[in-house]
Amino acid sequence: MSWKSIWNSLKNADMRKRILAVLGMLLAFRILTHIPVPLSNPETLKQLLTNLFNSAAGQNSQFLNFMNVISGGALANFSIMLAGLGPYINASIIMQLLTKAIPKLEAMQKDGESGQKRINQYTRILTFPLSIVQSIGEIYLIRQSAQSIGGIGDITANTSILRWVVMIAALSGGSMLLMWLGELITEKGIGNGISLIITVGIVSRLPSTISSVFKALAPAAAHWKLAGIKLPFSERQFWYAVIIALVVILVTWAVVKLNEASRRLTIHYAKRVQGNRTYGGVTTVLPIKLITAGVIPIIFAVAFLSVPSFVGQLLNGASSHYLQHIGTFLTSWFQQPTKASFAAGGWQPYLYPVVYFLLVFIFTFFYTSVTFNAKDIAENLQKQGGFLEGVRSGTQTEKYLSKIVNRVTLFGAISLGLLALLPIIGQIFINANISIGGTSILILVSVSLETLRAIESRALMVTYDQYSESDFFYEPQNSGEAALGARRLKYRPRRRRNIK
Repeated sequence: MSWKSIWNSLKNADMRKRILAVLGMLLAFRILTHIPVPLSNPETLKQLLTNLFNSAAGQNSQFLNFMNVISGGALANFSIMLAGLGPYINASIIMQLLTKAIPKLEAMQKDGESGQKRINQYTRILTFPLSIVQSIGEIYLIRQSAQSIGGIGDITANTSILRWVVMIAALSGGSMLLMWLGELITEKGIGNGISLIITVGIVSRLPSTISSVFKALAPAAAHWKLAGIKLPFSERQFWYAVIIALVVILVTWAVVKLNEASRRLTIHYAKRVQGNRTYGGVTTVLPIKLITAGVIPIIFAVAFLSVPSFVGQLLNGASSHYLQHIGTFLTSWFQQPTKASFAAGGWQPYLYPVVYFLLVFIFTFFYTSVTFNAKDIAENLQKQGGFLEGVRSGTQTEKYLSKIVNRVTLFGAISLGLLALLPIIGQIFINANISIGGTSILILVSVSLETLRAIESRALMVTYDQYSESDFFYEPQNSGEAALGARRLKYRPRRRRNIK
């Protein structure tokens, strides 16, 4: 990372405008997350949601906590940004799957920049109906979760049809506005706007998560006298905090290694002569990332695990005792375990983590198979005259790539599953709701590295002023040079720059 180039690029006015514009749009997102949905009294509604997230049922709902972290606290505030970027992300995933299933879309994707623009337009169009559906679903999910807690009634009671229309319109409009802000940030060339918005949402939840974990370590009235000085925390809190900090540093280091790890395959291109030019004869590298799917498998797994608990809550209100019995089992089996549930013993606390790990494992292989097409890569290599070292082109290359990808994905799926289970493992030792775990750290690490690379690339473009002088070219003096070209390059000695 060339920090000197990044620092020098800040002297450029265009670079400063781009960075300030991105920061301004991220600030607008944080302001919008505090604008409540026009449903009822905002103070009463916020108190209801605070009781929901602080209660045992709220802590056990991993889907609610995960959505609250991704949305930057918009769920806890019942903000117009409640739906967040979920509809756009779902639309992008659906379009990726459809491009593999529908030949017309696949041909459009291979059509270059124009085809990609049309697919992006279809993604934006699909985002709108998905935002409406997701807005209605999340309101019902919050209402159902709130009704399961004593003292919290129906948050949508006495709501007219017009109020429902206004509420859904506000949530859908907030989701579309957030998608627009994300694309504007991407156009500035400082990083991926969608990823940056999600990262800012996660970072905004860090103080509350750290505070809840610190309070859960020891009673608030505890003090520690050190060298005659009365400190506002106990000795137990201090050492627990040190251990947690070391664990966070270790996990972050491991996530960075996993995110950057890849299997590099050497590709050789055969020489070929066309006319007076020679092509090929070079050697490149094909990197196969350890975690190709990113956090998509974890999002899928959390969404799937929320379905049995949600169905169980619906069945609890049924008139049939048999259906109520099934609903009770579903709700108790598919709740996120806590320290108390593990201490009680039995097999039920282990059902959720095991199913969670298996879903992440399966979805990792599924999404990798969708995004990494060994057949297309083998065909493109054969057309371009490239081949893997020691492997024949065509079918043999396809089989070899599939075998390598499956081996790499096996270790990546296990690592991703363990990262997803970190909050649950942490709750065995700490009686607190750890909403930010390995998944959030993976998002923070990957987006931070991606953004730094984008800033460095933009900084190198800004600071590379070798061709900025007006007298860099000179007109030819004799007829021989004039026949070769109207203008020739002038050698101008310049001050050496240490750009790495």
